[in-house]
Amino acid sequence: MDAWTFEGQPGALGDTTVTLVEGGSFCVCARNGDILPGGAQGVYHADTRILSRWELRVDETPVENLKVIPAEPYHATFLSKAAPRPGRAESSLLVIRDRYVGGGLREDLTLRNLGSEPAGCVVDIHVASDMADLFEVKAGRIRHVTDVETTSDRTGLLIVSACRSRGTRVVAEPAPFAVPGVLIFRVVVPARGEWTVSLQVNPILEGEESPAWFSTHHPLEHAEPARRRADWERLSPIIVTSDRVLARVLERSKEDLGALRLFESDKPDEPPTIAAGAPWFMTLFGRDSLLTSWMALQMDQCLALGTLRRLARLQGTVDDPLTEEEPGKILHELRFGTQTGASPHAGRAYYGSVDSTPLFVMVMGELRRWGMYGEAVEELMPHVDAALDWIRRSADPFLSYRRKTDHGLINQGWKDSFDGVNFADGTIASPPIALAEVQGYVYAAYIARAHFAHEAGDSVLEEQWKARAERLRDAFNERFWLPDRGYYAIGLDGAGRAIDSLASNMGHCLWTGIVDEDRAPYVAERLLSPEMFTGYGVRTLASTMGAYNPMSYHNGSVWPHDNALVAAGLTRYGFTGEAQRIAFGLLDAAEVFGWRLPELFCGFDRAEFTWPVPYPTSCSPQAWAAASPIQLVRSLLRFEPWIPYGRVWLDPVGLEGLRIQGLPLAGSRVTIEVGQDGATVTGLPEGITLINEPRSPLTAALRQVH
Repeated sequence: MDAWTFEGQPGALGDTTVTLVEGGSFCVCARNGDILPGGAQGVYHADTRILSRWELRVDETPVENLKVIPAEPYHATFLSKAAPRPGRAESSLLVIRDRYVGGGLREDLTLRNLGSEPAGCVVDIHVASDMADLFEVKAGRIRHVTDVETTSDRTGLLIVSACRSRGTRVVAEPAPFAVPGVLIFRVVVPARGEWTVSLQVNPILEGEESPAWFSTHHPLEHAEPARRRADWERLSPIIVTSDRVLARVLERSKEDLGALRLFESDKPDEPPTIAAGAPWFMTLFGRDSLLTSWMALQMDQCLALGTLRRLARLQGTVDDPLTEEEPGKILHELRFGTQTGASPHAGRAYYGSVDSTPLFVMVMGELRRWGMYGEAVEELMPHVDAALDWIRRSADPFLSYRRKTDHGLINQGWKDSFDGVNFADGTIASPPIALAEVQGYVYAAYIARAHFAHEAGDSVLEEQWKARAERLRDAFNERFWLPDRGYYAIGLDGAGRAIDSLASNMGHCLWTGIVDEDRAPYVAERLLSPEMFTGYGVRTLASTMGAYNPMSYHNGSVWPHDNALVAAGLTRYGFTGEAQRIAFGLLDAAEVFGWRLPELFCGFDRAEFTWPVPYPTSCSPQAWAAASPIQLVRSLLRFEPWIPYGRVWLDPVGLEGLRIQGLPLAGSRVTIEVGQDGATVTGLPEGITLINEPRSPLTAALRQVH
């Protein structure tokens, strides 16, 4: 369990590496395609590095990179050249490595002879695996095991570690001459001709070998990831916009979300969940997966349903201090690595998150507002009530956290680094800590449950949940508001003191609607003040605070998902100009980052450095960063469906020349068009009224919708 307490950041991969992802598998390699030992490069599957070395030599010499040609998220082509032939000054041997990642690896290696003579050469591929757990690699604390054995046969290599119950089989067609650690091919490449070998790396888990998903025995387009990607492209809404930057960013977001989806092999008919991000978080997370699926609702609602269902199956049932599991609690993270024994959920579940549980209820409520999956939502209602029971048992009156043992995470909100919650003078807050945004999530969860009761005709239960929500809202605005500062505290510490740093957390409180309307203008002004807004986004912590560091993880950096929720909160309370500044600042940053928003970037001011400064260990692609542009579009559209009440609000700001075709809503596919003359929605289900005005900030309260 030591991995949960790692308080540093993983080593930077740098811009000289390439990352390919598919579901729970990924590959990090050099730009010539080699996987170099000694760092974080490798092929990973089930949280295990199944390859730690994969180096190509032609006549005992490394190949020189020419170009990486990206294709699908799981596929890239590496073009390199071999050393010049004997007696020649320039190379005439082109090396093409066509690589596919998923459930292992497939690589089609081609040597193309551009010369006029046949080329005789020896091709070596040096192969090794340390079977390291992903957490070990991330922390730079690899525990080298001594029983990794490599054997060879006529088809290739077998690498196995008995103590870790992990292994790798490497096979090649045509068959190589294999010795432990090396595949050797003695070949003659015809003049103006080619030689090709197909290599496949199959993972072995608990003694069972599984073929890589891109098998050499089947056409590539028949591989499951390829079929899923084709379906994703076919079923996703078509977005057409005159804004070139927005179009490119949204296309990249769609591609990344498709690549990060997770499918359960034993439940092929279940909708997918979503991994948090590559390379270190290619697994289900409570907070990350829930927020991502919320923000991606305009693109696809299956992600929300799949995430809710799987989290429900993993919902806590017992008290376990080591994993922090409690009855009704929603997990923080699910792992499948080799460190300790397996959980009853076919993985290692850790529950050290204070916000996953209320977010679970929020997403359930939001999915119902979109009019989707009525029967499935009803099936999940016992899990909603179990989650709310955990919240009620834990909140007094505010929901707070304190880790159960020294194995757990110190901070258990989204700013979960050890120093992520601090006072204005920089002093680190002591637990138990009640975070501001978490109270907003709980408030929204209570409201969602009241609506479920209303729809079921249970007026008594409806009034109970309404009353709980109102009491929490009143208490929050009394205890968290700092009248002498004009903003909300980031939280309350163990002594009940307001943690008085100026931070982005209160933007989430706008998003959930817990903020009193008369205080919202002060919050908006603070969030867009020079000490908070960089020009590209809102900092996690103001530059005037004692712990401010623009190069830190949570104390002054800019997180796209954080900003997307802040922008959603600003539009909810009518501060559309401020929301537009955030949205278009993030789009400017995305253009610099190659149309893909990273997990986070440094919080330097735009006036000081005209380009956003990368954060070295930022995940990319990362799920909630990928979903952020989709949420920004929804915020600027001011698109708010409420299907159970027969209403849809739409009143765009800052968007023109936009058309979204095939947006899923209440079992239908609708088209939104925004032009100079306003906005329209066609294809609405019968009985749904379009309201071309902004939704009131307090519409979530039941008294506002009757």
